Amino acid sequence: MMLTGRNESAGATFVLLGFSNFPPLKVALFLLFLAIYTVTVVGNLGMIGVIRVNPKLQTPMYFFLSHLSFLDFCYSSVVTPKLLEILVVKDRTISFKGCMTQFFFAVTFVFAEMFMLAAMAYDRFVAVCNPLLYTVAMSPKLCAVLVAGTYTWGALCSSTLTYSLLKLSYCGSTINHFCCEFSALLSVSCSDTHFSQMVAFVISTFSEVCSLLIILASYVFIVSYVFIVVTIIRMPSKGGIRKAFSTCASHLTAITIFHGDILLLYCVPNSKNSKLLIKVATACYSIVIPMLNPLIYSLRNKDVKETVRKLIHTELPSHSL
Repeated sequence: MMLTGRNESAGATFVLLGFSNFPPLKVALFLLFLAIYTVTVVGNLGMIGVIRVNPKLQTPMYFFLSHLSFLDFCYSSVVTPKLLEILVVKDRTISFKGCMTQFFFAVTFVFAEMFMLAAMAYDRFVAVCNPLLYTVAMSPKLCAVLVAGTYTWGALCSSTLTYSLLKLSYCGSTINHFCCEFSALLSVSCSDTHFSQMVAFVISTFSEVCSLLIILASYVFIVSYVFIVVTIIRMPSKGGIRKAFSTCASHLTAITIFHGDILLLYCVPNSKNSKLLIKVATACYSIVIPMLNPLIYSLRNKDVKETVRKLIHTELPSHSL
């Protein structure tokens, strides 16, 4: 069936193969992804709630962290429910409109997270290198502009990529993936996909380079400041250096996992990655990483752990009464 016109495309459907090549693993995969999604929802919404209830956490760093949790919750919720559905039902179809909608929102949140991590790197740079003027330099207005910019850039990139897919004709109806991922959609197109591939490569590479440059520059300045200026003048003890870097360790961990996965998938032109590798990599950044981020930031963050501990101790006596 060829999907060429706008009206024809609107009523078309795709079949998502997902992990149907591994029938014995369906139940195990369903339980695994359900558990991961549950932890993701509880972890990210819990992180947002913890930041909201503790006045001590009303700082620029936690403002960005709450939006990172929101992005993780959103793009996991765009992908995971459909994956869980196709693991348990025989009807694994998704409409053309539904597919394009899923793709648009998933890509929006991924690109927004890419630059949210960059904004957080700049925030850590200001916090470590200019602590006395931190709240002034990272004013609420600047924070709001940075966050709005990440969402705007994500929507712009996603709109461009979605438009490039809408201009294609599709003669295949079976997508060898569990979601409407870019390369999987191109594989069922009977149009010349060179332009779409180039658009994806340029946008992905440009975004990756820009965000990584911001992150790299921020941490280069942090390292230089700590070892050259702070060590000599203000922080003679090793404890001071350790404290300065403790705020950056969680962020660097999240950056390494997220960007490593994106670079593997989308910043290699004419990539020959196997279908299974693409599925696993997509599952990593759309399902696993959203679960890991709240764990990474909460387990390494004393303020968050202290707030959770206080909330638990507050709730337990009330229930015992």
